[in-house]
Amino acid sequence: MNAADIMTQDLVTVDERATVDEALRVMSEKEIRHLPVVRGEEVIGMLSDRDLRGIGLSLVQDLATLDTLRARLRSRVTDLMSADVITIGPETEMSEIIDLLLEEKLSALPVVEGDTNTLIGIVSYVDVLHAMQEELE
Repeated sequence: MNAADIMTQDLVTVDERATVDEALRVMSEKEIRHLPVVRGEEVIGMLSDRDLRGIGLSLVQDLATLDTLRARLRSRVTDLMSADVITIGPETEMSEIIDLLLEEKLSALPVVEGDTNTLIGIVSYVDVLHAMQEELE
């Protein structure tokens, strides 16, 4: 079993020029935890729910904090995303996917095609668990 067998292909992405607020809305509406950041079709980063928790959404207690949060929400996703994104190809075997998720402490890996970093899918730990569950049945 490889990445092409288990990846999510119905992708939701955000353009590199999007604001954090726009990305937050997309993630909330689509109920997703990982959002690839793209330039055209090339993946240039990943934004996760963990990244968004880091901006202090739950810490708003006064107007100064609220103003700081508003400024962060207006910033570009490129300011918050993980830019050193680890990608895999569609032929990457399940054992390698699991190794990367565990060793790098990741929860999702973008699947890209060729040297162009063209995003064709995403494999999350949930996809891996679903695939393993099917194998056990």
